[in-house]
Amino acid sequence: MSRARSIRRRAWFEWALAVAAVVLAAVTLVWPDWIEIVFGVEPDEGSGAVEWAIVVGLAVVAFVAAVAGGRELRRVRVRPNV
Repeated sequence: MSRARSIRRRAWFEWALAVAAVVLAAVTLVWPDWIEIVFGVEPDEGSGAVEWAIVVGLAVVAFVAAVAGGRELRRVRVRPNV
């Protein structure tokens, strides 16, 4: 497999990670009780702090993964014979 192809594959993986993080963040915003339902525990005793921490964390993951994916593709476009 060529280096450019592996970089493109990595970029697509990073963008897929970004999309998954955005979807999970949106689900947590719309349906904040999913943690209690799925895992059967209430880590913040109903205050919602854990849900907000998850939304913020997923937003950071989405941003970093999207930026990393864009950088990977730019690297291929700048040096196509690498």
